[in-house]
Amino acid sequence: MKPDSSRNRIIPVLTILIAIVAVWYVAAYFMNAPFQRDLDRRANVTSTTMEFIGKTMAQPKPILPAPHQVVSNVFENTFLRSVTSNRSLVYHSWVTLSSTVLGFTMGTLTGILIAVGIVHLKALDRSLMPWIIASQTVPILAVAPMVIVVLGAINITGLLPKALISTYLSFFPVAVGMVKGLRSPELIQLDLMRTYYASGAQTFWKLRVPASIPFLFTSMKVAIAASLVGAIVGELPTGAVAGIGSKLLAGAYYSQTIDIWAALIAGSVLAALLVTIVGIIAKIVDRSMGGRPA
Repeated sequence: MKPDSSRNRIIPVLTILIAIVAVWYVAAYFMNAPFQRDLDRRANVTSTTMEFIGKTMAQPKPILPAPHQVVSNVFENTFLRSVTSNRSLVYHSWVTLSSTVLGFTMGTLTGILIAVGIVHLKALDRSLMPWIIASQTVPILAVAPMVIVVLGAINITGLLPKALISTYLSFFPVAVGMVKGLRSPELIQLDLMRTYYASGAQTFWKLRVPASIPFLFTSMKVAIAASLVGAIVGELPTGAVAGIGSKLLAGAYYSQTIDIWAALIAGSVLAALLVTIVGIIAKIVDRSMGGRPA
């Protein structure tokens, strides 16, 4: 990669990041200032402008924590605590990651099977696809408690219920992307396979599947992020004691806004890592299939 190309990519990202941090600090001041004025009035304290600004950025339970408070919390609970500690973000991320990966795996397999059925059976295309689309209009916050309660009634608890909620969110993009991919070969390519007297199975494995791989991995990037959201949402109605969802819930109960934002950052970083891993696998598969690097 050329230095100019790398610079042209990094500078815009840094510019946007600096702008976000600046707006965040300004918003933190204005949102925390009323409470700080009330504290100063009760304590009969008169602060200078700079002292007052500093206080709004150092409240233990601010309405909107300042960026440095969130960064400090993330650093402390990631690097300065044992990974087995109940306050470790690594521990909570691992718990959420387990259900995310399981749900993503089941969702991907389900989506692929549904796509294959829709492409090869017109009855499924006409009957199943509308229901698949309709299923995504139901709010996940309404689905999650029902799944947890129903499975809990038959003594199925722990990882599987959360994974099923992740599956519910992740199968849809895979199914839609795979359907488009399996149907992406042009008519002239299908005619060429008929000219070679290829069977339906040969056409599927040698033409449709290779053509669908780029669509599959693109949809998997969306699915893995959706799966993580499903795992976090699945932890909320269970009263889980571990996981990013449990950190968010505990922070909401005890007004620990800094912990809430730290958990959100941990979830964002985890999502970025998962999407990056899927992207790397996609490049490896593409090169193994003879693709050229961009």
